[in-house]
Amino acid sequence: MLNVPTLWTVFVVNFMALGLIWAYVTHSYPKFEAARFWMASAFVGATGAITALIRLFVESPVPLLFGAVGIIMASCFAAVGIQRFYGRPVPWRAMAAVGIVSLAGVVFFRIVYDHMQLRMLSYTLGQGFPLLLALRLLLSPQDGRVSPGAWLSSIVIITIIAIFVARAVGNALGGDFSAVAGSQGHAVMVLALLFLSMTLNFGFLLMAMDRLRNEVADLALLDDLTGVANRRHLLQRLSEECARSERSGEPFSLLVIDLDGFKTINDTHGHAAGDACLQHFTLMAQTRLRPGDMLARTGGDEFCVVLPSSSLREGAAIARRVLEVCRQDAAVCTGKDIPIAISIGVAEWDRSIGQFPDRLIAHADHALYAAKKNGKNDFAVYDPAPPLSPEPPGSVEAARKFA
Repeated sequence: MLNVPTLWTVFVVNFMALGLIWAYVTHSYPKFEAARFWMASAFVGATGAITALIRLFVESPVPLLFGAVGIIMASCFAAVGIQRFYGRPVPWRAMAAVGIVSLAGVVFFRIVYDHMQLRMLSYTLGQGFPLLLALRLLLSPQDGRVSPGAWLSSIVIITIIAIFVARAVGNALGGDFSAVAGSQGHAVMVLALLFLSMTLNFGFLLMAMDRLRNEVADLALLDDLTGVANRRHLLQRLSEECARSERSGEPFSLLVIDLDGFKTINDTHGHAAGDACLQHFTLMAQTRLRPGDMLARTGGDEFCVVLPSSSLREGAAIARRVLEVCRQDAAVCTGKDIPIAISIGVAEWDRSIGQFPDRLIAHADHALYAAKKNGKNDFAVYDPAPPLSPEPPGSVEAARKFA
């Protein structure tokens, strides 16, 4: 036969261990706010179980009441952790109201009017309602999918709520699944909830691992200095755009940007000033791009901009806007301010490029070379049309063609 005090002791030990795990996660990742609430849930739940065990040695309803407070608060903290994991505001008022009503019902139906069925119903409300509020978030797709950890947590929460409902129904039909009874039915329920609670925390850990893995993946695609996409991310995006354009026939454009005289800035003012120029240019360029355009730093003082669903003429218009904001900024430089000048090459995807982004980059580089040859601080577009005068194949027309 299952021994209820032993099961509650195992419950305490396991939840203390889970609390220590979440404490370590909290210490290692201070910005991971959800871990703090899941840690609190484990420790408070363990404390509530310890308090409830005192009833074995004290003939008083007080330990059970304080134990109920701990278990209900543990459920609330677990739900709050889910809310904060998804960056949602916590419905503190709703949770506080349910908690107070639940505890008031437990106290009233234990001390004032002893009624086991209504007491357990009040207790079930306090345990289940916060988890029910958080269930919607777990089942909502994030970035187009529900993570495996969220699926597992959802299944566990649904199962826990089903057990709570079955317990309430069982009590209403004349059974006694309360902690006071200490029956085998209550022991089986404690064993099931112990297993499910541990599995729920495992689901939370999977959610945390998935989130941290995605953050690491995002960092691998960002430039450390400017915070925009790096070369790896650029090539991924270009491959996607090339494949999309080959299917639909809709073109897109690419800008290749180079800061003029950047080596001189580094040599004269130092690398810290050069870094500041790169960051300043990034901020200026982003003010002239459209939603959906992607700015990437490909190395040194070189940048690229992917312009989805954009013709060569539209690409030239964006290049002109970026160029103008840099010229205006340079015109107001005074004192120790360092003016920034740029050259831009513009190219458009066509069928000859297919799914080979390097060909498009080569075309834009060719246009960039022409812009620098024309005196820098300007832009040029790549035109694959045969030239009227003898020039190298794949000529570049000056930017004034689109002016």
